[in-house]
Amino acid sequence: MPKLSNMSYKNQRILIIFLFSLVPVVLLLTFSYLPVLKMFQYSFTSWNGLSKNMEYIGFDNYKTIFTKPEYFAVFKVSLYYFFATFIQMGLALYFATILSFNVRMKNWFKGILFFPTLLNGVAIGFIFLFFFKPEGTLNTILDLLGLGALQQKWLLNPQLINISLAFASVWRYMGMNFIIFLGAISSIGSDIYEASEIDGANRWHQFRHIIIPSIKRILQLNLILAVSGAIGVFEIPYVMTGGSNGSGTFVIQTVDVAFKYSKLGLASAMAVVLLGIVVLVTILQRILIKEEK
Repeated sequence: MPKLSNMSYKNQRILIIFLFSLVPVVLLLTFSYLPVLKMFQYSFTSWNGLSKNMEYIGFDNYKTIFTKPEYFAVFKVSLYYFFATFIQMGLALYFATILSFNVRMKNWFKGILFFPTLLNGVAIGFIFLFFFKPEGTLNTILDLLGLGALQQKWLLNPQLINISLAFASVWRYMGMNFIIFLGAISSIGSDIYEASEIDGANRWHQFRHIIIPSIKRILQLNLILAVSGAIGVFEIPYVMTGGSNGSGTFVIQTVDVAFKYSKLGLASAMAVVLLGIVVLVTILQRILIKEEK
């Protein structure tokens, strides 16, 4: 009898675990994998998103994307965010390295650097809208510093608008990279630093020969995520400019095609192309940045 009761209890536990696991799996399938499958299906149709009838047109949407240069021309905007990615990661690594040592008020600086990550992207967009306005914060500060000649219409000048938006992106995402780098650096044993100091190593030597090799995998991961994010930029330029004045990205263009021009089939094909580009870039990065044996 005890054995039967034990088996019954184990079966109950397995059933409970299965039921609790079933909920997130169903949610994942419903809100992640099913929409992706439907996106692939819609990409082969001419559909406005409202009609019950979807006309199957094969690869015509993909032909349109690859034969009309205006659909890929917007990728040049991603270059601004691509270069901003390296600035962002460089600053995050710099501050993480400094604050991993004994620095006065380092907890306060950690909070300041991580704070933008806690803000909603829409809120950050409105903050920087005011910051870059002709009579906004940036021009006011330049005027107070006696640098009024440098004042610009930052979001109205086509040559400056994407630089300004990329700067806002750096401010927003640097905090997350900073925390990841700081956690990786903090995991390095203090005895390694002590041994290096006995051998006469300074902070630069410790950074070059201890910190960088120890967090190499984290650097690679952050680089893959940052570059993939630069390709799929959406939130900040959409909130701040709506993609106007030469600031439109491929994602903004996809949203406009779907909801402004009611071409959901073409927009789905654009989303599939973007997904393919992100996957390809990730694979190339993993090939180029090979793990040392």
